[in-house]
Amino acid sequence: MHPLLRCFSGWLAALWFFGLARAAEGPQWLTYAGGEGPGKGKRIVLIAADQEYRSEQSMPMLAKILSTHHGFDCTVLFGVNARGEVDPTLPVYPEKDKVFQEHHIPGLAQLATADLVIFFPRLLTLPMAERELIVKYVDSGRPIIAIRTGNHGFHAPLPYKINGRQVRWGEDVLGGSFMEHHGQWHADSTRGVIVPEQKNHPLLTGVSDIWGNSDVYRTYKVGTSLPADCTALVWGQPLLGRSHDDAPNPKLEPLPVAWFKYWSTSTGQKARVFHSTMGSGDDFKSAGLRRLLINAVYWGLEMESAITATRSVDIIGTYQPLESGFNYEELGVVPKPVSAYR
Repeated sequence: MHPLLRCFSGWLAALWFFGLARAAEGPQWLTYAGGEGPGKGKRIVLIAADQEYRSEQSMPMLAKILSTHHGFDCTVLFGVNARGEVDPTLPVYPEKDKVFQEHHIPGLAQLATADLVIFFPRLLTLPMAERELIVKYVDSGRPIIAIRTGNHGFHAPLPYKINGRQVRWGEDVLGGSFMEHHGQWHADSTRGVIVPEQKNHPLLTGVSDIWGNSDVYRTYKVGTSLPADCTALVWGQPLLGRSHDDAPNPKLEPLPVAWFKYWSTSTGQKARVFHSTMGSGDDFKSAGLRRLLINAVYWGLEMESAITATRSVDIIGTYQPLESGFNYEELGVVPKPVSAYR
C-alpha cells in the first residue's frame, strides 16, 4: 500500500475508533427512572454547574432520592469541559494570557419536556443558544427551584426581556441575588430557624433541625428586606463555628435562607418559585434541608396534597461530598466523566 494511503487509512481507523469510544461513553447526562410514588409520570431536570459547592455530587444524590422514594423521573445535566468531562474547575472569568472557554451544559434541550427544573449553576458564560433554552423554560410558567449559587448562576444577562425591560435572573425571577457573605466565608455554619408564621405551610411539612456548614448569604441591602412578593420560610442564624451545636453569633442577625414566590412570565402566567441559599454538598447531609427541597418539588408541581412528613428522604447508597472551595488540588476536585457521578 502506498505510504500516503496507509497514513489515510490509519487516520480513518483512528476516527472510527474515537467515534466508538465516544459512543461507549454514553450520554453526557444521567437519567434515573422513577419508581412507584406520587411523582410517577412527572419529569425533573437538575442542573449541576457550579465550581464551589459540589453540585456535581449533590444533584445526583437528590435525583436518586426523588426517583427511588418519590417516583419522579429525573435527569441530571452537568457543566462540562471540551473533553465532555464534568469539570467544576473551569474558570468563570478570563485569565491572563489564556483563552477564555465558554461554559457548556449538554442536554439543555430536555428542559422543553421538563415538568420542573432545579437550577444550581454559578457565574456561567453559556453560548447564546443554551441561554435561549433556559429562557424558554423560565418564561413557560413551569416551576423553578434554585439552590445556593443559583441566584448568581449566569455571568451575562439572559436574553430575556418583558415589556422592553431586561429581566434579572437573581433579583427578579428568584427574589434576590448574592450580595455578600453574612459572616465569615468558609468559617461559619448556619442553623435554619423556621418562620413561626409559616410553620404550617405545606413546604415545611416534617421539616426540622436544618443545619449546614455553609455560611449565610445576604441577598438584600442592610436596612431593607426580602422583596414584598417573597415569603420567607426559614431564617439562617450564623453560628460561631462549623459544628452543629455551636452557639449563635450574637453580632449577626438571622437572614432568610429559604423562601417562595411567584414569577409573572411575559404572557402573564404565574410560575411557582422556591429558592434556598443553603445547599453546599455538606449542607445536604441535613435531612431537614433535603426534606425542604423535596417538599419544594411537590409544591412547585401543585402537588401539596401528596406532601407527607413520613415519606423517605433517606440517601440512596453512600454520599460523601468533597469539601466546598476553590483549592481544587487540595480538595481532590478534578474533571471526571459523567459516569463517575452515577
